[in-house]
Amino acid sequence: MTVIHDLEKLEKPLINPVLTIGNFDGVHKGHLALFNKVKERARDIQGQSAVMTFEPHPIKVVKPGNGPPLITLTEQKLKLIQDALIDVVFCIPFTWEFAAISARDFVQKILFEKIGIKELVVGYDYSFGNKREGNIDLLKEMGQQLGFAVHVMGPVHIENRLVSSTSIRKLVQEGKMAEAGVLLGRDYQVSGTVVKGKNRGGRLLGFPTANLHLIDELTPKVGVYAVRVQVNGHVYDGVTNIGYNPTFKNGALSVETHILDFSQDIVGKTIQVRFIQRLRAEETYASVQALAEQITRDVEAARHILNELKSAA
Repeated sequence: MTVIHDLEKLEKPLINPVLTIGNFDGVHKGHLALFNKVKERARDIQGQSAVMTFEPHPIKVVKPGNGPPLITLTEQKLKLIQDALIDVVFCIPFTWEFAAISARDFVQKILFEKIGIKELVVGYDYSFGNKREGNIDLLKEMGQQLGFAVHVMGPVHIENRLVSSTSIRKLVQEGKMAEAGVLLGRDYQVSGTVVKGKNRGGRLLGFPTANLHLIDELTPKVGVYAVRVQVNGHVYDGVTNIGYNPTFKNGALSVETHILDFSQDIVGKTIQVRFIQRLRAEETYASVQALAEQITRDVEAARHILNELKSAA
């Protein structure tokens, strides 16, 4: 997959490109439906499949501080688009200058003249350009004038639920990880760097934890989760606590993962935590011993859930 960050470096149009455009936060099953249509049309006209997305998310520029937490940051988003077997990705810097481009100029000068689109695939609610003045009717009108086809994809529903970034974000924030995974088409994950903690997990409780300094913006609901953890290319079972450590009166939000049957020193390494199922809410315990006994039950519950999933696979 070729990633183009600067349209000025695109010296000539692509070969019969079929393009879709969007923020694609989450790269969920609705987005994958768009990508599949793009690839299908590109094959039919012997062209290149292409995706245009933006960095940062436009709402962070237009309404700084008011945007929702992102499901996928740019690095993970590009990796997921690559996994979808798209030929070319335009990851365009979203600036005030870019936001000021009129809808007609965006289509004429960028999509048609610069990229050379032959076909465009968009979602049913797509709008674009300065003050979002562009819509599907304008695309179809300009497509007839300039000679490119426009395909409009309808909404995707799974189990009577609309597949959307908003829906997924809400499910994650409610701790409904299995439901979020169905809409995503994969487990929701966060990445983070392992930092040195207070060593209470191993020293006091008998369960050493990897304490994460999160890279991602969207954190699941406070509580305890059965997880899978990717470390150095290997995947391990685990239990993650997201919370405020009320038993120790710590106060600050932390994300701590006990990796099952694992003893390596990974401080300083970046790991990925994939959330499978919420086990319980965070609670305050009368003693360290009572907390350790509960963690023992959490580990047993996580082992059972994760082993059952492996058996069913």
